[in-house]
Parts: sequence; structure tokens; C-alpha cells
Amino acid sequence: MTDAIITRRGAMAGLAAAGLLPATASRAQTYPNRPVRWLVGYPAGGGTDVLARLLGAAMSPELGQQMVIENRPGAATNLAAGEAARAEPDGHTVFTAGIETLVYNPALYKSLPFDPDKDLRPVALTARFHLLLTVRKDSPITSAAQLVARAKAAPEATNYGSPGLGSPHHLAMERLLKEAGVKLTHVPYRGMAPVINDMLAGVMEVAFVDFAAGRSVLVDGTLRPLAVASASRLAALPDVPTVTEALGLRDFQAYAWQGVVVPAKTPDPIVARLSDVVAKALKQETIRTRMVEIGLDPLTGGPAEFAALLKADRDIWWPIIRDLGIRLE
Repeated sequence: MTDAIITRRGAMAGLAAAGLLPATASRAQTYPNRPVRWLVGYPAGGGTDVLARLLGAAMSPELGQQMVIENRPGAATNLAAGEAARAEPDGHTVFTAGIETLVYNPALYKSLPFDPDKDLRPVALTARFHLLLTVRKDSPITSAAQLVARAKAAPEATNYGSPGLGSPHHLAMERLLKEAGVKLTHVPYRGMAPVINDMLAGVMEVAFVDFAAGRSVLVDGTLRPLAVASASRLAALPDVPTVTEALGLRDFQAYAWQGVVVPAKTPDPIVARLSDVVAKALKQETIRTRMVEIGLDPLTGGPAEFAALLKADRDIWWPIIRDLGIRLE
């Protein structure tokens, strides 16, 4: 007599073949069955790319498949977001979507190559980036109040750089300028690294610099941080005041945050598994330590928490963007 051992996966596959199990359930049972693409809307080497590679390496053993990072920079993450939205909804394509993709861009752009609500589905939050109002080291400006005073004395005479139109850094500065009642001239770059390089070279004087990109030069004083746009001071820069402390702008906060999303029709079991695997990666002490080292706060939460943060930030930023009158093609 031959013993027949039927595994759960084998039984599910048999039911699917017999037409007794929905195709989505069958896919979920065998997921993933090949490497998973992780789309990143920024160039390699930046904070977003580093985080995706860090988490991807931690998630691969749990999923039993390699996480392959693919950089698709351009159009304020809209190119990568559009590619993710059009991907097969089988969990084999994930995308790093942040506040710029899901909150800012729908309010900034007249049209997008995707619908953030209908085409993409939140899976898990991953990280928060702190933004610091910063000047180059040889600037005569030593405080946020001095920057505002100079701008009042000579409107638009001072330039500020940002990683691009519609970036968290750009909108944080425009919000600060509006609330402070002053103007500076915006110079958009293609990424944060060129902004920092021009500040180090003495070409650009002012910018909001994210801590992940500029940690080393901010901590050692190569660039001079004036204020942090967070609710409280940073442990790594305890002498740098918040924007509220420095300028009296009540409740001024501006962060960049990111999470993982998938195509909207991805089955619930696959979304649940991905969310669980991301959460497990973020609980690893080595991952959390490395994130803090590169200037990121681990930000945990599954689909429900992701959706709640999305709504809360849209309630804050959509009226601000409308009042600023910024519209992009």
C-alpha cells in the first residue's frame, strides 16, 4: 500500500485546476513564485533607494524569493508610480510611494499617468524623513529669524534649492515662506545630492535638507542647520530648534514619509502577507539601527494605518497647496 501525502499547497493547486478555487486564491497560495520587483522613483544611492535595498534584503528570506530593486526616476515619482499602477496585480511588483506621490502630486499636477486611489493599494508604512532648514557654512545667517529678516529686507534676493518641483523640501519651504510672510527664489534641482553639493561649493545658500541625505554634513557642521520642521528636536542635533521654536510658527510640521504599495487589484491575502513581511523586517534590530544611522525613523503600520495617514496629510496639505497656487504640468 502506498501512502499518499497531500500538502496544503498541492490540494489548493488541485482544486484550482478543477475549477473549484478562485484564481486569486490560487495565486495567493503560491505567492511569490518568482523574484519580486521593487520599483523606486529615485536614482540609486539616495535615501529612498538605500531603504528599499535594506528592507528588500531582509524580506527576501521571509518570502523565499529575491527582491529586485529597479530605479525608475523622473517626473516627481510619477513615472515609477504609473509603471506600478499598470503592473500585473499579483504581488510581484511593489513600489515605494511617499507623501509626494500620494499626497502632493494629486494636488499639484493637472493630470497624472495613474489614479493614486483607484490604481494603487497601500500595503505598509516604512519610514519618515526629517527636514531641516539649512544654510551653507560660510553664510552670515546663523538663525532662522535672521533668514526671515533678510528676506523681508530684500524680497526674492536670496535663492533656495530643492530636489525638484513638488518635492517635500520644496513644499516645506514654500509653506514656511508663506507663513512667515517672506519670499525667496526657488531653484529646482534633480535630486537632493546636487543641492547639497552646490551648498558645499558655495553656489547655493539655503535649502531644506532631509536628514537622511545630509546627516554627515549636518552633524559635523559642514552645513549649518537652522531649524528642524518636526514636532520636536532631533536627538542627533539637540541644539537645533524646531521651526515653531525658531520662528513662532504654530504647529508647523513638514515630514517626508514612505511606504510600500501594490497595484489596486492585488488580492487581499497577498497584501496581508507583504504587510506582515515588511512589519517583520522593520522589527529587526539591525534594520532599525541602520535606519537611524542613515537618518530615518522607522514608521510602522499596515494598510489601515497607511490609509489613515494618507487622509490626514491630504486634509493638511491639499488646502496649503491650493493656497500657495502651485500647479504643475
